[in-house]
Amino acid sequence: MAGLEFDKQEVEAAIDKIVTRTMRMDMTWDWPCGVAYYGISKAYEVTKNEKYLNLMKDRIDEYMELGLPDWTVNTCAMGHCLITLYEATGDEKYWDIVLSKIDYLRNHALRFGDSVLQHTVSTKNDFPEQCWADTLFMAAYFMLRVGVKLKDEDLINDALNQYYWHIKYLQNRETGLWYHGYNNITKDHMSGFYWGRANAWAAYTMSVAGQVLPECYLYPKYMDIAGSEEEQLSALKLYQTENGLWRTILDDEDSYEEVSASCGIAAAMLNKGNPLHLKYVNKSVRGILDQISPDGRVLNVSGGTAIMKDREGYREIPREWIQGWGQGLALTFLAGILNYDNTRNDGAL
Repeated sequence: MAGLEFDKQEVEAAIDKIVTRTMRMDMTWDWPCGVAYYGISKAYEVTKNEKYLNLMKDRIDEYMELGLPDWTVNTCAMGHCLITLYEATGDEKYWDIVLSKIDYLRNHALRFGDSVLQHTVSTKNDFPEQCWADTLFMAAYFMLRVGVKLKDEDLINDALNQYYWHIKYLQNRETGLWYHGYNNITKDHMSGFYWGRANAWAAYTMSVAGQVLPECYLYPKYMDIAGSEEEQLSALKLYQTENGLWRTILDDEDSYEEVSASCGIAAAMLNKGNPLHLKYVNKSVRGILDQISPDGRVLNVSGGTAIMKDREGYREIPREWIQGWGQGLALTFLAGILNYDNTRNDGAL
């Protein structure tokens, strides 16, 4: 039977280049670094290359000495690499920060409606009663990981509740695609576009939920995740370009191909393990590797993107600069390629 097509040495070399270039970046303790270091964590977990762990550990220790910021939904993305550091080193100082972030999300973060986390990028009330797909990676998936580790059913259920309501608010049941955000005050999706990276946040975090959560099929709200992802991936495959990528507005042929979204979507297909998606993943392998510069910069990654007012707003977001989320999502995809035989399933759950 046809399988995943890749050159192991080429993928490993690409990972090494991306990690090295990422560690040259002067990112602060926030979501770009959180996504980047999540990718490095995945690279370490798959390759067992201690260099990756030590580079990350040294930088995290430096951050801790300099002092950490106040928590927001977005700064909680840094919790992912702290889980890896704690598991690898056993040093409680990393776990203490994880628990501090969880305390913030449980007891202090802004919420609305059925206890849905409001997306926050600062300590201010940035986007009143808005949920964004980004929150699934920055907070919900993080909460799920910690809840499983602690065997804390309340935390697990809180995390699943975030997935459940983000699905309800953001996925278009007719198309299967996800909107960027939802405004609970105006009861709409604001500009209402199918932003590529939003779909990547959703697809990827749903694809790993079942891997993280033991006996996931015993949680009714997980079944919504499984159903949502089946619908989304079957829709997303139709929007893949000839280059194996996806556009910054998925259904807009005049929008540019955007590599961070492409990495997240392809990684979700890898994790889901549906053999019918292999041809799309194989197309992405070549397409994404071709977007890595000789010095390890992931190319054509759009800058930080708010919920823009119109189509032109999304089309004009620059993609000339290195971005932490591009580095991290590329590493996540490439690590998933190397780990494919250990994670694939029959796509049923």
